[in-house]
Amino acid sequence: MRLVIVTGMSGAGKSTALKMLEDVGYFCVDNLPVPLIPKIADLWKASGAEISKAALGVDIRSGQSFQELHKVLDELDEAKLRYEILYLESGDDVLIKRYKETRRFHPLAGSQGRIEDGIREERKRLEFLKERADYLIDTTHMLTRELKAELNKIFVENKEYKNLYISVMSFGFKYGIPADADLVFDVRFLPNPYYIEDLRPKTGKDKEVRDYVMSSDAAVVFLEKLVDMVEFLIPNYVQEGKTQLVIAVGCTGGKHRSVTLASALYEALGKNDNYGIRIEHRDIGKDAITKAR
Repeated sequence: MRLVIVTGMSGAGKSTALKMLEDVGYFCVDNLPVPLIPKIADLWKASGAEISKAALGVDIRSGQSFQELHKVLDELDEAKLRYEILYLESGDDVLIKRYKETRRFHPLAGSQGRIEDGIREERKRLEFLKERADYLIDTTHMLTRELKAELNKIFVENKEYKNLYISVMSFGFKYGIPADADLVFDVRFLPNPYYIEDLRPKTGKDKEVRDYVMSSDAAVVFLEKLVDMVEFLIPNYVQEGKTQLVIAVGCTGGKHRSVTLASALYEALGKNDNYGIRIEHRDIGKDAITKAR
């Protein structure tokens, strides 16, 4: 039997993950009291083929019994009951935004406390679980469909997962450098399609713009060296324990050159399915909006 314990920060997507696992055939139970975990695991194991895949949602809502989880996991290890821990993480700013949008209280903050304080305390209490996790997914930049794709890789396709999710982002320097970027690359040295009348209204998603940008020898060499460097960095980041890598590629307006190079980088890195990857063109439409005003 495959037993998955789904846990992590409140608001990081645990309920969504459980629903997705249920959709692919897992028997799911959410917010199970911690002391019951060994008994439920024994029952499922005894059921044989009747229940072959199960997922338990366990988080800070368990109250005082949550502190027993460390001991319970040790008991499962001693009993040689195999389990996997899926830990969902997210940045503080995103968690705060999600709580405010849903108008919910943080479990450790209540109706009178601050969400920030609840999140800080929760991180402390969950640290031991994060260290024991088999799969650590950071949902800070993830869309629901992207989370589903990552879960399918792990729990349906059984692919090796490196606990790293990469976001490749194009942006315009005139709109500011992304605050959460880990690596920033400036491609303003490349030929600018903006000065070609027929290309100006198009974007880096259009073939004509891509061909124009990549017709430059500098663009070809830059992309080759960029891919080589990032592929060198990735395993080192994985070894360090990094779970989220944001690579930002910028040009002046974030419409032509940065979109072209970010897309090319995304395609090159996407050939390796050992880690998750997404692409975002942050400022691709802002030029048109600004002019309309």
